[in-house]
Amino acid sequence: MIVIPGIMGSELVDTESGRMLWGLSDLQWYVSAWTSGASLAMLQLSADERMGRYGRIRATRLIRFPAFVPVLSGLMPYRSLIKGLHAVVWHRDAVAEFAYDWRLPVAHNAARLTEFAMRHLDAWQAHPAYVAGRADLSGPDSDPFPRLVLVAHSMGGLLAWLACQDTDLTRRVRTTVTLGTPFFGAPKAVLLFGAGGGVPLPRHRARQLMLTLPGVYDLLPAYRCVTDGSSARRLDISDISSLGGDSELAAESLALSEARPLLPPAGHVQVVGAHQPTVQAVTIKNGAVTAHQFTYRPDQGGVTRVDTGGDSTVPRESAQLPPGPAIPLAQSHGAVAATAEAVLVTQDALLDRRTGPWLGAGEIGLDAPDIVRAGRTFWFGVTGVRLPTDVRCTVVDLGTGLRVDTPAARWRDGAVVAEGTPLPPGLYQIRVDGGGASPVTQMLLSADLPDDAYGGADRPNGTR
Repeated sequence: MIVIPGIMGSELVDTESGRMLWGLSDLQWYVSAWTSGASLAMLQLSADERMGRYGRIRATRLIRFPAFVPVLSGLMPYRSLIKGLHAVVWHRDAVAEFAYDWRLPVAHNAARLTEFAMRHLDAWQAHPAYVAGRADLSGPDSDPFPRLVLVAHSMGGLLAWLACQDTDLTRRVRTTVTLGTPFFGAPKAVLLFGAGGGVPLPRHRARQLMLTLPGVYDLLPAYRCVTDGSSARRLDISDISSLGGDSELAAESLALSEARPLLPPAGHVQVVGAHQPTVQAVTIKNGAVTAHQFTYRPDQGGVTRVDTGGDSTVPRESAQLPPGPAIPLAQSHGAVAATAEAVLVTQDALLDRRTGPWLGAGEIGLDAPDIVRAGRTFWFGVTGVRLPTDVRCTVVDLGTGLRVDTPAARWRDGAVVAEGTPLPPGLYQIRVDGGGASPVTQMLLSADLPDDAYGGADRPNGTR
């Protein structure tokens, strides 16, 4: 098995000095980085890297601690997923982690994944645990070669998809599990480019970094998502240029999306995030982006607006690759791979079992800010519940793991909302528990922000 993380999911270090640049254990680093920007300069693509000369930064392993990027929100580590896989394989060495430099193009990292996968297969075939296990299962119909199960989250699923186009590798892959993969992109990536003036300072810092990264351009939506209010068209290079983006990187990314095969990866099992308020379309005008929580579907009279939801980052329909079915899970993008449900799906895929329906409340949505001002109260919304008493809300300090608040949900202007108490600077997680499936969670950054560097991000959509 190979676990392939999503964007932000690998630790990055400076090759020359060995200094860690991403994935630090000190979560206060994110507060400093996204407000000052001083620690982010090394992550920007250099001139040599733009020419394809990589190696200045290397990926070491999957993140062991939460990570955070404004707009894209946070990413939880993969410890639970890997522990769950270790529990069902012959030997821990059967499970490999593919760390990669997520700043770089998806195509480059997919080629590296192909090479890594073949090496892992060769090493496992010679492993004493595999040799002993095959001896117990020998027979005329047994496969003489080990086969892979790929488990991929977010951008990692794009790597797996492209890698599985390699004929030699495809023959050696039995199952591919994708968790919240943006097969057709995510309009939220466009918001990164539009996070300029008039928004909280951390989002402006994120824009400065993300505008330089090919991996982020590879997340741009490939479906009709640019709307004028009555219809929709595909994103084009001029749209990205109008937002200050790199037209060359945009052209390369859009060309890749046009060339992507429609065939799913081998043995595809897909989990899609559902029921979360999710950006599905955008309006681009005068260098600014407006987000919309709806998309368009064709009907007899033209097109109809629909809200299909998603995982708060990837629209549900973008995360589902035809023609196979998908397993929906009410969860946010950065937390999908850390849930008990994701562990169960991957274990069942390995053991050829069918995953049953989730129990309990399964339609809860969390509409929360990604950035709040330290020392100020903030609001978040809860959707998919009949009564405020149907859910329990908590706020956890991710640095200490301690619960710091239990805000009570209540009605306000026809919606279920909760008011969080003021938080010191740091990285936190909101959890909403409906008593059934895993709590729906979302990360937020609390930072000292002056009024002129703030855009009203302490209230969810619909409660401003």
